[in-house]
Amino acid sequence: MSDTFRQLPQIHALLESAQASPLVVRYGRGVVAHALRTRLDEIREALRSGREATPPEFLTTHFFATVEATITAGRTRSLRRVINATGIIIHTNIGRALLAPEALEAIQDAGRSYSNLELDLATGARSSRHVHVEALLRELTGAEAAVVVNNCAAAVLACLTCIAAGREVVASRGELIEIGGSFRMPDVIAQSGARLREVGATNKTRLADYEAAIGPETAVLLKSHTSNFRIVGFTAKASRRELAALAHSKGVVMVEDLGSGVLIDLSRFGLVDEPVVRDILQEGVDLVMFSGDKLLGGPQCGVIAGRAALVAKLKSHPIVRAMRIDKLSLAALEATLRLYQAPNDPLEKIPVLRTLAERMVTVKARAERLALSVATVPGLGVEIVESTAYAGGGALPQQDLQSFAVALNTPSLSAEAMASRARTGDPAVLGRIRDGKFCLDVRAVLDSEIPDIARAIQQALAP
Repeated sequence: MSDTFRQLPQIHALLESAQASPLVVRYGRGVVAHALRTRLDEIREALRSGREATPPEFLTTHFFATVEATITAGRTRSLRRVINATGIIIHTNIGRALLAPEALEAIQDAGRSYSNLELDLATGARSSRHVHVEALLRELTGAEAAVVVNNCAAAVLACLTCIAAGREVVASRGELIEIGGSFRMPDVIAQSGARLREVGATNKTRLADYEAAIGPETAVLLKSHTSNFRIVGFTAKASRRELAALAHSKGVVMVEDLGSGVLIDLSRFGLVDEPVVRDILQEGVDLVMFSGDKLLGGPQCGVIAGRAALVAKLKSHPIVRAMRIDKLSLAALEATLRLYQAPNDPLEKIPVLRTLAERMVTVKARAERLALSVATVPGLGVEIVESTAYAGGGALPQQDLQSFAVALNTPSLSAEAMASRARTGDPAVLGRIRDGKFCLDVRAVLDSEIPDIARAIQQALAP
């Protein structure tokens, strides 16, 4: 083996070769040297593991083509398009909510030209970026005021830092949630500088538990909407209205981390577990925090809405300045919020809501079109099956959505292998495996994506 390794050339010798010269001119000596080291390391590992018996020929067109492929692979965009055939509409791992065309146009306008981001065009004086969406949020939620930061986790941390630092936050043990990425409410409270006062039990926390815990050091009663799990059976909890009344009688602030956040009632579609932001504020909650890129259907951001005096305090706090929303997200948020205003119908205009509200006859027709498109692939078994979709994104736990999927199978590939090839193709197609078949749930698939899926499946099955 040591004799074999001695056959490997030095980097300097390869760089000085005639075959390397065009690459050095195109990419620079340092880049080519790094790519050569990478290729030689790969060859050493292949020899060591026995995958290769002898080194390749080095001073060849083929070898230097592999070197250039190494360079270009490192320059390919990491963030890529993915077709979502998982049946999970708000899928955190692949970007959550799709944006409406109006929001995409607003992003382009804000990105390719200057804007009045923090400028009052009427007076020429400096303004606040919050003015572009605050009036809209007041209109759509009934809040006295609102401020937006870069995500909902930031909104929770900012609220508690501003209102409760150095004092106590009272929260039910059944609501000390953890969401994706090990984001745990007790850790957030500690990071804010506040002290957590747990009350009740995991399954039962009564109003009296909160009342007994409130003392001179209490700053906040915190309610967290358990949007990604449900406790059932022997349970009890105080209502939001009762908690708000208790907080106000004791001179403390009632805050709710809603998590997802929806602006319209979705109960007519059988989605009954997600409270509407306006209703929460009408029940007496002082501040509510919710996401922009989940059920609202906009860009990533965290909205804080509620009492004007508290929002004003937040706006002046340095942590809100540090977490402020950027101009592109702000442009997309404003455009999305305007789609909730009459005469617009948000169920038609906003992709997430349109997908949630879609009629089954439409979903089935899309599955039939996809099945016809992929049925032309030789050797592929195709079947339309009933499926179950989900809202996802920590919203509407355990509330299934009827859907249809196209189930694929072939003797030449396992379902796992087919899923892997589809996932690593261009564009990437994400489905799920069920009953030994690779299934493409069409609930979140766009009609325009059907030809792309067919091409991707054909590529995945190519020998």
